Amino acid sequence: MRDDRNKEQQYRTNERIRVPEVRLVGDNITQGVYPTSKALQMAEDMGFDLVEISPNANPPVCKIIDYQKFLYQQKKRMKEQKAKAVRVVVKEIRFGPQTDDHDYNFKLRHAKEFLSGGSKVKSYVFFKGRSILFKEQGEVLLLRFATDLEEYGRVEQMPVLEGKRMTIMISPSVKKSAGTKPAVAENREEEKVEK
Repeated sequence: MRDDRNKEQQYRTNERIRVPEVRLVGDNITQGVYPTSKALQMAEDMGFDLVEISPNANPPVCKIIDYQKFLYQQKKRMKEQKAKAVRVVVKEIRFGPQTDDHDYNFKLRHAKEFLSGGSKVKSYVFFKGRSILFKEQGEVLLLRFATDLEEYGRVEQMPVLEGKRMTIMISPSVKKSAGTKPAVAENREEEKVEK
């Protein structure tokens, strides 16, 4: 509940504006610098609120608007910004140091799906007990995994041993527009035919 109050009181309105003069901006008014009392009177005559938009300006910038509608639009704008924000999804794939070919291919297929879906892939080899002796096998496995996924993504972090895990991070590769390359290839073929 306190958060709601803070958001509402983020902008000073009407009698809370305690400066001698303000700069009015907005629609349906003559923009300029007015004494605060005159600006309040103008807002009251129009049936709206005087809202301080930029308190740090000299003089502070105010707008004559419906305050509740203004708060609603601010919330709506914040929701849109959150929706447009890019969320990075990281999928993990776990290997053992002596993973069999069938299991490897199964996990490779999943990694290809994740990368083509736009997710990052964090694959790791987990060493249990004395299997830490096979660090080299784990590194070879992860490097093989990275080379098999070269056309789907690029290696963001090379294999690193962290405790009992050796991890590698692969991010999806940026797809280039498919329409440009074939056109160039067709032009070259036409040139060869003409010669």
